[in-house]
Amino acid sequence: MIQMVGKLAYMRGRSRSTRPVSKRAPGWVEYQPDEVKALIINLAREGKPQSEIGNILRDEHGIPLVTPIVGYGIHKVLEEADLAPRIPEDIYNLMVKATRLKRHLERNRKDFHNRRSLQISESKIYALTRYYKRKGALPQDWNHRNEIVTI
Repeated sequence: MIQMVGKLAYMRGRSRSTRPVSKRAPGWVEYQPDEVKALIINLAREGKPQSEIGNILRDEHGIPLVTPIVGYGIHKVLEEADLAPRIPEDIYNLMVKATRLKRHLERNRKDFHNRRSLQISESKIYALTRYYKRKGALPQDWNHRNEIVTI
């Protein structure tokens, strides 16, 4: 990620793409806010996670960003429809990875590379947990060791 101050825009992502400058919806998007909300809710009922919903909206429906059209993000739309996940998606995916690594290490005790990978995953989980507790997305007494993750 290259960040330059001045006339150059901030570059993000692997492709060095930049977010649109305008906060308004593009003129070529033909969906109304209610239609976008309905699409998000239907995709969530099919069991799609938030990141996949965003990709589907972008690739199949031509909606570059939800926020300029609806006024807020996918998570808020899911909260209004009572479809928001209990645990944020990034922590959940790390917990699934850690569970897979623990299962692997039970069978392969000498696999030190994956033992290190498990330590890194656990560290990321702890850091994200502190962040989400501070932000209010997780309760203060939440602990990832008490959660059961199914793969």
